[in-house]
Amino acid sequence: MKQNWINYIHQLQDTICAALEAADGKATFVEDKWEREGGGGGKTRVIANGNVFEKGGVNTSVVFGDVNDAMRAQLQMDGASWFACGLSLVIHPNNPFVPTTHANWRYFELYDADGAVIKSWFGGGADLTPYYLFEEDARHFHSSLKQAMDPFGADLYTKYKAQCDTYFANKHRGDEMRGIGGVFYDHLVPADAADAERLFAFQQANGNSFVNAYVPIVEKRKHTPYNQQHKHWQEIRRGRYVEFNLIHDRGTIFGLKTGGRTESILMSLPPTVRFEYNYQPVPGSEEDKLLQACQHPKQWA
Repeated sequence: MKQNWINYIHQLQDTICAALEAADGKATFVEDKWEREGGGGGKTRVIANGNVFEKGGVNTSVVFGDVNDAMRAQLQMDGASWFACGLSLVIHPNNPFVPTTHANWRYFELYDADGAVIKSWFGGGADLTPYYLFEEDARHFHSSLKQAMDPFGADLYTKYKAQCDTYFANKHRGDEMRGIGGVFYDHLVPADAADAERLFAFQQANGNSFVNAYVPIVEKRKHTPYNQQHKHWQEIRRGRYVEFNLIHDRGTIFGLKTGGRTESILMSLPPTVRFEYNYQPVPGSEEDKLLQACQHPKQWA
């Protein structure tokens, strides 16, 4: 399971990077291979200053180590050692009419002092953060995720969509979502070997759906004209993105608590943001339309 998952994640990284480079038409990903002092390493791939993408990263990591006191306290992990492998991506476009997106698919194992697996689990999801709301784009993104999940259970999309709406929200701002959601699931623990294979297939279906969920939206919106007012609003909303990632995001917390590579972990932050005191969009405006969707989650698929 461990090696098959590693192989899949690296193949998925290649597939997604190729699709995003084709959509951009100018910039290409630069790879930075790194090693973790406590065990393992990863491949950080960054794209920047392109025709479409201002900044983005598609990162893979294969890391392991001993469970330390900080992990026991922060993450409530009770074991001797651990292994984690996953792919995490965040894409920040230039054009405010092209949405930011984030996705992550991961696998984790926890071991006792003899090296036996105590527990293993899968987690992941994908979500969309538009700056201007096009309802057909929201429906396309969510429908793509639903189609990937439906063969594994008719109730899964509804369940994991609700979890995404709850998770990717700034609690300190009245549960205002950072975007229009997607799906989010964590700690999917296999009951046995057969269930582990089923969950592996579920992860693959979700990972494989990403390109079709996101890239058609990019192609549709990347040539839309925009002005400084649109960029201003984009940076206001990017500020909310930063707030979530630094305050609430479990992946960020896990990476920092386990001695992860800071540059790769904080790759998720946008290049430019704006924080203005008590900024409110004009009621009824396109900016307000987006804000209302973030404050009141909708059913898109």
